Amino acid sequence: MTTTDTGTTRVDPAQTAAEAEALAAATSDERVTSFHVRDVALPGGAGTMALITMDNGFDHTKPTTLGAQGLLNLKAALDAVSPRAASGEIVAVGITGKPFIFAVGADLKDVGNLSTREQALTIARFGHDQLRRLGELAVPSFGFVNGAAMGGGVEVALHCTYRTISSGVPAVALPETFLGLVPGWGGNYLLPNLIGVANALKVIIENPLSQNRMLKGPQAFQLGLADAMFEPADFLEQSLQWAAAVVRGEIVVQRPEVDRDEATWAAAVKTAQGFAHMKTGGAAPAPYRALDIVTAARTCSRDEGFALEDAALADLIMSEEFRSGVYSFNLVQGRAKRPAGAPDKSLARKVTKVGIVGAGLMASQLALLFAQRLEVPVVLTDLDQGRVDKGVGYVHGEVDKLLGKGRVNPDKANRLKSLVTGSTSKDGFADADFVIEAVFEQMSVKQQVFAEVEAIVSPECVLATNTSSLSITEMASQLQHPERVVGFHFFNPVAVMPLLEIVKGEQTDDATLATAFATGKTLRKTTILVKDSPSFIVNRLLGRFMGEVSRVVDEGTPVEVADGAFAGLAPMPPFVLLALVGPAIALHNSETLARAFPDRFYVSQNLRRVVEAGKPGFYVWDGPKPSLDPEVAALFETPAEPVVLDREQVREKVLSALADEARRMLDEGVVAAPEDLDLAMITGAGFSFWNGGLTPLLDRTGVAERTSGKRFLTPGVASLPA
Repeated sequence: MTTTDTGTTRVDPAQTAAEAEALAAATSDERVTSFHVRDVALPGGAGTMALITMDNGFDHTKPTTLGAQGLLNLKAALDAVSPRAASGEIVAVGITGKPFIFAVGADLKDVGNLSTREQALTIARFGHDQLRRLGELAVPSFGFVNGAAMGGGVEVALHCTYRTISSGVPAVALPETFLGLVPGWGGNYLLPNLIGVANALKVIIENPLSQNRMLKGPQAFQLGLADAMFEPADFLEQSLQWAAAVVRGEIVVQRPEVDRDEATWAAAVKTAQGFAHMKTGGAAPAPYRALDIVTAARTCSRDEGFALEDAALADLIMSEEFRSGVYSFNLVQGRAKRPAGAPDKSLARKVTKVGIVGAGLMASQLALLFAQRLEVPVVLTDLDQGRVDKGVGYVHGEVDKLLGKGRVNPDKANRLKSLVTGSTSKDGFADADFVIEAVFEQMSVKQQVFAEVEAIVSPECVLATNTSSLSITEMASQLQHPERVVGFHFFNPVAVMPLLEIVKGEQTDDATLATAFATGKTLRKTTILVKDSPSFIVNRLLGRFMGEVSRVVDEGTPVEVADGAFAGLAPMPPFVLLALVGPAIALHNSETLARAFPDRFYVSQNLRRVVEAGKPGFYVWDGPKPSLDPEVAALFETPAEPVVLDREQVREKVLSALADEARRMLDEGVVAAPEDLDLAMITGAGFSFWNGGLTPLLDRTGVAERTSGKRFLTPGVASLPA
């Protein structure tokens, strides 16, 4: 132990380094980051900068992370430059990343493998010990944020004396609370003391709990995370010139004074606490631990703040929520890129033209996506020219928005517009390789559409359907080539939701399936193979979810109580979600599932009355919070003997139903494994990372075993080892 200038006791950095060396020696699969040091002559004769480049030896598809050995390499680099700084041999130290990547923080795989709190505490302390040295050198340090920066990568920059950022940086974030952690290498303490508590809490709490929202370079600069911003083309050159001017004293960095008023600080924390509770229901410890540290950061010393981060990080690394967060991360980064059951990709046919039947909002969104990602001609068709013109006009309008935001240049905008055309005739599909229908959700209508399309297209053309619930096998049953029909179910809004359910009919062949998966990959979607079954994955689980919630309400529990039972499970309360989906669509889905499984799927008569009345949802928004629409309340029939449940009873009842349905889906072979259910609920329904989607939560709470007598996942897969 050592005692700092503030009187705080701090573990001897040499002892922590020895523990980190032992930890690194026991780790076999770390993707190790090197810290290359080279001398750079600063412009204008300002002197020599030791420039450190973080690089793991891979291209940008494998971002730079910081594990135990990587931190040891940072220590070695700083050991080399520190005496040179002290002697005056160098006038500054800079740190930057490989092309397109600054650094994306701790190596989650390694951290997720830590088995004791002591090991977790070592990583927390050692990260602090090394990163803080960047701000404690005898010369100023400069963080040149050239690419994506997340978690510990952001904290590397925060420890520097000054920061520049590229305007082209696509992502800056402290995503830890999204994963079940806190920013543990200085972020909770340094950020509020740099940009103020309210702005800091947007980055630490609000953004991660809003489906892990990221800042772009200009947004990060505007918040004050960087002192200067430069264009990507000559970012490093401009950053070095700026650093030279700072070293020479020609530029004096002025930052706004942080408001440390106790009431102001407390109010910002209270607002963030309310937001965290709305998103997690108090069930996830990470955001509250982060808020405790931010609260203390107003008055505590750096050593005290870092000690609080060490303790929080060590506790949370050994939490069930973090282990579920790592599981979710691995699903999205791993399984999503290698879909279970997908055929050999060599069987996929090339898609050079796309046809879309329908020109409504969903069809128009699909047209824009296909044009952007595939960059091939797309033809929209509908029954009359007015609908066609509206659909094409929507695409052109969205392209103009992209142009206005600088997301595409004028040439690209014109090219995208030229790719999307419309017609009232399907003759333009004759040379299409892929035709998808997005018409009214009725079997006879879809069968007629496919019969008309089959008469025009080649025998190899894939016929895809965006149906959300209907049978692919039945839809294809009257065609000459049913083997080329496949479910291709997107989620709304198409540009935002990552999931694409690829549904195999009984006769769908491997070439069709391979083409669907290849196309989905080019569209940059998360693809999951699904057996042809009512409502597939997400809508079936959400159907059971909404059906049970509706049953509880119809039997007498107030809507507000039922809605309040699921904070931290779904991204929004059930009846708020219902308004987003649309009451009519929700009713149709519940009716479809009730016909298939009448023993357990419930159709709410109150919902039917809401649909018949033409109401868009259950709530009205008068101010920031919704309230039950009085007209909707008047439509509800009060049961003769109401059964009123509290929130815990509602949650248990509905989770039990979800556990039952998930088990049935696995037994039926709807998907290959529980991991596919979880990946679908994360990417298609916005279920929380720190819950692992669905099945880890059902295991953690004991609901899975109470419902079916067994867990979905082996202990240690998405939880702490047994």
